[in-house]
Amino acid sequence: MQINPSEYKILIVDDVMSNVLLLKVLLTNEKFQIATAANGTQALQQVEKEKPDLILLDVMMPDMSGFDVATKLKADEKTTDIPIIFLTALNSTTDIVKGFQVGGNDFISKPFNKEELIIRVMHQISLVAAKRMLMQKTQELEKTIAGRDKLYSVIAHDLRSPMGSIKMVLNMLILNLPAEKIGEEMYELLTMANQTTEDVFALLDNLLKWTKSQIGKLNVVYQHFDVNEVIDGILEIFTMVADLKHIKINYNKTTALTVNADIDMVKTVIRNLISNAIKFSNEDSQIIVRAEEKDGMAYISVQDFGCGIDEESQKKLLHTNTHYSTFGTNNEEGSGLGLLLCQDFVYKNGGQLGFTSVKGEGSTFYFTIPLK
Repeated sequence: MQINPSEYKILIVDDVMSNVLLLKVLLTNEKFQIATAANGTQALQQVEKEKPDLILLDVMMPDMSGFDVATKLKADEKTTDIPIIFLTALNSTTDIVKGFQVGGNDFISKPFNKEELIIRVMHQISLVAAKRMLMQKTQELEKTIAGRDKLYSVIAHDLRSPMGSIKMVLNMLILNLPAEKIGEEMYELLTMANQTTEDVFALLDNLLKWTKSQIGKLNVVYQHFDVNEVIDGILEIFTMVADLKHIKINYNKTTALTVNADIDMVKTVIRNLISNAIKFSNEDSQIIVRAEEKDGMAYISVQDFGCGIDEESQKKLLHTNTHYSTFGTNNEEGSGLGLLLCQDFVYKNGGQLGFTSVKGEGSTFYFTIPLK
């Protein structure tokens, strides 16, 4: 990493003026900016005024020792990160240990060697430069992420309303224009358009929720509710979607299964799992939904007998840094976002999400949430 010494300021603190002048000459020749102080009190004042990047601090001074100055600087959050190199004729292990204990970063023994001094100063300045660059890159990254999340949120929010209107119109057309009235081919096109709209609307909904969750604007609202009632309501909608592929959804449920969780988040998880099961199931097959109690938790699973997932893809499935998406059995397009959202929502509600899958045989996705 290239360092420009003229961008960095060094404070020299020593009560012996000849030492100050020598150090000033050596470091000025290296193009560093220089500030000086003759004692501990002046040093604290100069730190506040000059805001140096490095301090060369004499240990033995009359009014306040270098160790005392360092202790005060490290106790102040505004100056605690300024590196300190002690200048001292004290070479005992006890003094060196004490210097590091009060926050020193290095020692230079008096009388000092010119080459050693420059190397040790450059080393500390290099660390300062690296930290400064890291902070800058972190701020740029945070700004980029914030901008991306805002863009996602705006896109999802602004597109959901018109897409919702289109979805409602298509649903009305399908209900009021049966195949006998408009012909099989037109009815099939209308059905395909409706399904595509449903998929896009679901994607936008997932995108909006994911963005809000990542930027901390989606809070968990706990309440007690029966999971069976939630699943029943969701299946009323998805049974019609499954019928388009002649898929039968079987629901195996127990008696009332009351949980303590965010009902909207749980609905989102179940909708995504059932939607995926339909997407990756073959025509004329079945999907099994189960809700039961296991190990003091509510256990909800969705099993399909479709294409399954190969072992290599399984490794990428629930990781944010390895985006994974694929097409359904009828070339339905996926975003790879739904399962990440499910995992995030389940975790936020104190549960876990997992899956088992065999290529060519199907998959089972399941999650747990705390009981009431």
